[in-house]
Amino acid sequence: MSVLSDLLLLLVDRLGDGPSAALFGLITGVVFGVAAQRSRFCLRAATVDFARGQLSDRLTIWFLTFSTAVVWVQGAQLLGLMRASDARMMAVPGSWSGAILGGLLFGVGMVLARGCSGRLLVLAATGNLRSVVSGLIFAVVAQMSLSGMLAPLRDRIAGVWVTSGGQNLNLLSALHLPQGAGLAIGLGFAALALGLARHNRIGASRLIFGAGVGFAVALGWVLTFALSSLAFEPVQIESATFTGPSANTLMFFLTRPAVLEFDIGLVPGVVLGSFLAALATREFRFQGFEGTAPLRRAMIGAALMGFGGMLAGGCAIGAGVTGGSIFVGTAWLALFFMWIGAMATDLLLDQRHPLPA
Repeated sequence: MSVLSDLLLLLVDRLGDGPSAALFGLITGVVFGVAAQRSRFCLRAATVDFARGQLSDRLTIWFLTFSTAVVWVQGAQLLGLMRASDARMMAVPGSWSGAILGGLLFGVGMVLARGCSGRLLVLAATGNLRSVVSGLIFAVVAQMSLSGMLAPLRDRIAGVWVTSGGQNLNLLSALHLPQGAGLAIGLGFAALALGLARHNRIGASRLIFGAGVGFAVALGWVLTFALSSLAFEPVQIESATFTGPSANTLMFFLTRPAVLEFDIGLVPGVVLGSFLAALATREFRFQGFEGTAPLRRAMIGAALMGFGGMLAGGCAIGAGVTGGSIFVGTAWLALFFMWIGAMATDLLLDQRHPLPA
């Protein structure tokens, strides 16, 4: 560990705090992008299959990704490589009301847009022009919800019901569970995922890449935690999420002066990783909208995800996997309502009036 610490210290001395954080974001993003593209990880697909009573391969990959993230992150904590209490989403107050309403809106939006924000980013890098349009709308609305005309509405809803004590709720501590309980819960989910994988006869390659998405989440946590202990200026301990980073990356390229940070490396990293994976497997091809109805749905869905994700404190990845891996109370609640919103939308809309694939 001392050798690794010396290398990180040398890197920070050479590049500086901000560029080092951006580099770590880029590395995390590339790993995420490659793994997500190859495994076809998608929460929207998992929820739709579950709503239709299908224990499918797509549901399996989601459980595998989630369980892998929990196992790696909780294992890293036991080894002293990560401390959940220092993570920004745990150290600041969370919003129960935001998690409920934001999760519902995000769930509805990702079904309408045919993919969550992370999935849209991956698909855009493989030539899917529908995802490019949806992703841009998502980023603009997220920025509007962060600091624009939608920010007052978001603050008003989020302030209705917040966590007490000036910080978010750690579910493991709230339930008085012993050290190592988080790892045991992650292993339980992993056993479920492997059982489903055997049922669906999923190949080893796809399982490895599905687990790689979860590993990318853990990698982001560990890298930013290590940087925070070496940096001269305060560094946020964070990992993969795409609501805030999409908005920040958009503004990075639109405004000057711009500040380098983890977010600014993460989004381009995902695009680069997904693009390279698509090229390597000859899956890169341009795709567009087929008619006005899919376009209209995608635009509405992307807007709902932009506002809902910012209100919920994270997207399907940020709250659903990254926040879930450290047992942030509002993240688990937001994830639950994302499932509810997505399943309800599929039941009430898509199963009655299906659109062409």
